[in-house]
Amino acid sequence: MKQPLLPFYNTYRSTCEQPVANLVLLHGWGLHSIVWDHLMPSLLANFQVTVIDLPGMGQSPLPNRDYDLGFVTEQVLAVMPEQAHVLGWSLGGLVALNIAYQAPERVLSVATFNTSPKFTADHTWPAAMAPEVLAKFAEILAEDQEGTLIRFLALNCKGSATVQQDVRELRDILYFCGLPNPKALAGGLEILRTTDLRAVLPQIKVPVLMLFGETDHIVPAAAMNAVDELNSGVEVALLAQMAHVPFISDPELSAQALYDFYSKHIGVTLDSD
Repeated sequence: MKQPLLPFYNTYRSTCEQPVANLVLLHGWGLHSIVWDHLMPSLLANFQVTVIDLPGMGQSPLPNRDYDLGFVTEQVLAVMPEQAHVLGWSLGGLVALNIAYQAPERVLSVATFNTSPKFTADHTWPAAMAPEVLAKFAEILAEDQEGTLIRFLALNCKGSATVQQDVRELRDILYFCGLPNPKALAGGLEILRTTDLRAVLPQIKVPVLMLFGETDHIVPAAAMNAVDELNSGVEVALLAQMAHVPFISDPELSAQALYDFYSKHIGVTLDSD
């Protein structure tokens, strides 16, 4: 029987003799797991870390399936540890939240960087990107995949104090594994454009941290207050002077924000041996 195509993943052993638990990292649209490299040393001090390339991105193949949030969630669940803390960025954050909702027995906690339960704005959810922005990216993606990716990476970094350096780093990461599958890119944009997890967020029972960037042009900082109104049990924090890629701009600040959360719920700190 032909084996199913599963995502690429890699598990890194913790530098701690007795790691606290498994931690799964899920990247954002158009990139892959190398985006986490600057943050890895801090995380490996306490966790065994599994990085996963989302289907059709990085080193992951793309099965011949409809590319929607349910499919991506299913693919990640197929390769992640049986129980883990899950950390997602942007699109990866949506997947992390959906995993916690669909398979709560598999998830110990969720943390997200620059994720909103709804990425596009409407009259009921103004703290989000104008829908025509993502629609325009989707329109030009079919004509110029590489150019669209580069423009989106620049938008990721817009507002950062280290914008030029951040763009260079993201470009290097983008080309390291080759360009993503066009179907994965189109499907990922559609997930960002259409997903609405506002009703899901209050139903997630594990601890949840959602981190936002003060100068983010993809997920506005105002989304933090909107999330708090949806579910006051979700812990939220604003990273000052950070855009959409804080773990690239300032890995130390990003790691400390995560460990403020992990120290509260599982008793580990950033300077643990």
